[in-house]
Amino acid sequence: MNKKTGVKISGTGSYFPKKVLTNADLEKMVDTSDEWITTRTGIQARCIAQQNETTSDLAYHASVEAIKAAGISAEQIDLILVATITPDMFFPSTACILQTKLGLKDAPAFDLLAACSGFIYGLSAAKGYIESGVYKNVLLVGAETLSKITDWTDRNTCVLFGDGAGAMVLSASEENDDILSFYLGADGSYADLLYLPGGGSAHPATVDTVNEKLHTMKMFGKEVFKVAVPKMALAAQKSLELAGKTPEDIKLFIPHQANMRIIQAVAKKLNISMERVFVNIHKTGNISSATTITALDEAIKMGKLGKGDLVELVAFGGGFTWGSALIRI
Repeated sequence: MNKKTGVKISGTGSYFPKKVLTNADLEKMVDTSDEWITTRTGIQARCIAQQNETTSDLAYHASVEAIKAAGISAEQIDLILVATITPDMFFPSTACILQTKLGLKDAPAFDLLAACSGFIYGLSAAKGYIESGVYKNVLLVGAETLSKITDWTDRNTCVLFGDGAGAMVLSASEENDDILSFYLGADGSYADLLYLPGGGSAHPATVDTVNEKLHTMKMFGKEVFKVAVPKMALAAQKSLELAGKTPEDIKLFIPHQANMRIIQAVAKKLNISMERVFVNIHKTGNISSATTITALDEAIKMGKLGKGDLVELVAFGGGFTWGSALIRI
């Protein structure tokens, strides 16, 4: 009987635009204050892409760093997955555009849309492709330019979002199995609580849809909070159970960086002390599919994680979607 192919996390990388928008800057744009934003969200600043800077640009820089960390050449990547809700355009996929920027040919490439849970959904897909023996080195990217779909006159949403990208190279391995478990969920009945109405077949672009700001995000924060906390806690608990682990076995818990109150509430439900919860929302804001991977990459670079440490990622986003993954560094 052939030994099952394992999945190794070979390398990670991240990239943020150079422009930083602080709460003080936002005070000059809308009726808000640093105290109001910080108290309710935990966010103090966020990175903003330049007008000519695309999601694929951010993805490229993060990917180059991840490939270098993996110790392989770009030519060895044989599948590219990009999780994003802010693609460069509807088609071709951002993954195809990224493929060209990396100088690759023939490697299959496609986008995956699961909002803020996108990177974890992508992890499950990459794991399946590698374990099946179809691909050996998968480049998985979470990349967003949420500033481009933000209504900068809406004080309730414009303070939340930022731009950034993170990447991970996953490789086939005889010795390692770094993706211990994952758990995914969704409930489309909540679709009207967090969404981007314009641009698709329901509301194609017209002068009216632009004037009505249908091409910017709409969110009902209190309702989202009520569902996000229990679903994230459920997802985290499920992936632990599937791997036969407990919260005590985790070196670091990395939740989706959406709102500090959500992060604290989820940690409390799991009985995980905030000392073991990685938080960088204060300087990144919510970057949707890119939050868990950029936070993981930062934690590694800071030396908070060592070889063999267990980390749990958990996220929740529009759809609603939610997911968790228990991984070994």
